[in-house]
Amino acid sequence: MNNPHVHIFTDGAARGNPGPGGYGIVMEWVGTPYKKEFSEGYKYTTNNRMELLAVIVALKKLKIPNVNVTVFTDSKYVSDAVQKGWVFKWERTYFTGKKNSDLWISFLKEYRKHRVNIQWVKGHNNHPQNERCDFLAVEASKKPKLLIDKGFEQNNSL
Repeated sequence: MNNPHVHIFTDGAARGNPGPGGYGIVMEWVGTPYKKEFSEGYKYTTNNRMELLAVIVALKKLKIPNVNVTVFTDSKYVSDAVQKGWVFKWERTYFTGKKNSDLWISFLKEYRKHRVNIQWVKGHNNHPQNERCDFLAVEASKKPKLLIDKGFEQNNSL
């Protein structure tokens, strides 16, 4: 297929902020029935980290470079940082004083491999894929075995 286009829907959750958290991802290859879901839970993290990590993980799942991607997120933190160019300014100043710099650096690495458009969607507004991502994220945060968010714990001296 020439010029593939992928829709990525993401959501992050934290029960307590910080607290146990997770992310949910739904990926759809536009024009095909191809659809995949992913989720993972973390022992101690924040909502913003999970929102951003969901986008990073989804972009890493793309196996071919230079894909047209539309990321749908209900996170103003993620959408505004990209759409308003804040993350590129933060990068020029080496993320001085910015939270989650470990994840923003990973995000930019993956973002630059593709043609990514970030779209904000209103959360908890009956958007089917967003609702599914929310469900996946919350359920992932409740798993009995949760991963360690090393970036968060290292930067917060736990």
